[in-house]
Amino acid sequence: MGVLAVDQGTTGTTCLALDDDLNVLGRGYRELQQRFPRPGWVEHDPHEIWRTVEEAAREAGGEPDTVAITNQRETTVLWDRRTGEPVAPAIVWQDRRTAERCRELDTDLIRAKTGLVPDPYFSATKLEWLLREHGARDGLAFGTVDSWLVWKLTGGERHVVDVTNASRTMLVNLETLDWDDELLELFGVPHALLPEIVPSAADVGEGELNGRTVRIRGIAGDQQAALYGHGCHLPGEGKATYGTGSFVLVHTGDDAGPPPPGLLKTAAADGYALEGAVLVSGAAVQWLRDGLGLIDSAADTEALARSVPDTGGVQFVPALTGLGSPWWDPDARGLVTGLTRGTSRAHLVRAALEAIAQQVADVLDALPEPPTVLRADGGATANSFLMQLQADLLGIPVEVAAERETTALGAAALAAGRETGVHVGAVYEPTMSADEVAGLREAWRRALDLTTSS
Repeated sequence: MGVLAVDQGTTGTTCLALDDDLNVLGRGYRELQQRFPRPGWVEHDPHEIWRTVEEAAREAGGEPDTVAITNQRETTVLWDRRTGEPVAPAIVWQDRRTAERCRELDTDLIRAKTGLVPDPYFSATKLEWLLREHGARDGLAFGTVDSWLVWKLTGGERHVVDVTNASRTMLVNLETLDWDDELLELFGVPHALLPEIVPSAADVGEGELNGRTVRIRGIAGDQQAALYGHGCHLPGEGKATYGTGSFVLVHTGDDAGPPPPGLLKTAAADGYALEGAVLVSGAAVQWLRDGLGLIDSAADTEALARSVPDTGGVQFVPALTGLGSPWWDPDARGLVTGLTRGTSRAHLVRAALEAIAQQVADVLDALPEPPTVLRADGGATANSFLMQLQADLLGIPVEVAAERETTALGAAALAAGRETGVHVGAVYEPTMSADEVAGLREAWRRALDLTTSS
């Protein structure tokens, strides 16, 4: 009967209806409203998250007997077990409200136990904030977005989190892949709040979606689902997903050892992975559209970028929610430098696209052994200017998946128990000279220095 793959992302929900061979039969999409109640705060309405899933699933069509889930990861939901009502808006992974608390934490302890860094990005300080502001009373349930969706699908019968999402909470010991008592005490999190941690490929039970009974099988955080979907199952195989942020994951097999400086170690759907997390990529383009009104849609950016030979000296560091890998500076703020009277919107748009590629290049520079080829997916891979620039800056080929919804396909593959990777749609080979690359990288680093020192 097939699989419905639900990809609940930061800016919207995509559903793919697939047959038993994982061929795409139908698609649905619903945008998710972003809420910015204060500077640095980013919130979602949990009810709206669920509503977008229902509506996108209806649009995708099909008659699935299985639902697989992949989701925005560190976003934190707290709700009442009895009523199923959220205690507060979901705090999104981009939210920076707990930056001061993170500065108080022991970096060595957090890094040794979780493979992460003390940063507002992760769930622990978000949950701590919610419990402080709304009261740590009995009968509450915490979860990442996958937990919330399974709760809604099962009518409150199952309270679970898959291992990949759990590893992003800053509450899980990466070696044991279980809740860590010392960390729970540090953040004041009662055990009673917590979901059961389950394997990514687990069958977690029966649920209902739009009046249809379904099995829920195959859950993974979006980046781990994309890694799985690309067929990256062996050490050294890696991918980059270009979405609201950009995320580079490289499989490390069963190695749960500490990550190198600037990077994270995280649970993969089938082992472990090194990760570089760029917090703002597509979100920078969205800001150009919604915040400044410079473009009507993201699709406009490629032609605009090509309409000028370079950025005209403009550099845009999109630290709109701080900087992630490899800098981890929650206090960094966005910067546009090099403006002149001749600066046009095309220069700003080109600078935004260059910033996406530059940040991914920074992550690969931090890897102990960069991959020989980078597999790519996500909406921005449709931009051939960006993908060619990425290959040029990295000096390696970039293989773009034929199906950009690789995260959804990865979740579906987990549900089906398959390890096949997605088909390659386009390959971008490096063409830029070493001197040209060095000049672009040096200009970017000068702008970064201004951002991180301000």
